Amino acid sequence: MHIPVPVLAVGMLTLANIFMTFAWYGHLRYKGLALPLVIVTSWGIAFFEYLLQVPANRMGYGYFSVAQLKTIQEVISLSVFMLFSVLWLHEPLRWNYILGFALIVLAAWVIFKEW
Repeated sequence: MHIPVPVLAVGMLTLANIFMTFAWYGHLRYKGLALPLVIVTSWGIAFFEYLLQVPANRMGYGYFSVAQLKTIQEVISLSVFMLFSVLWLHEPLRWNYILGFALIVLAAWVIFKEW
């Protein structure tokens, strides 16, 4: 089965961002843990992010420009982060967050638009 490059790259970037979001912010749910333990755990989680992020960028580059790859990564990152903050940290998703993220998606459209 042949998976198209954009599907594979975006899928791997999505999984990478899930790992990275947990590495960077997952520990906030457990504020009582010792910081050295949190750092080592985060590094371990981030390792899996790199196993996905680096190959995704290598595969995607050429089909996408580097600016497009970075834009894809940022939009995915914010999308994952919105879900993470609501589902994992139980924080409210405020209207201004949604508007700000929507403006970033608009910026992504400007980057991908053929002018």
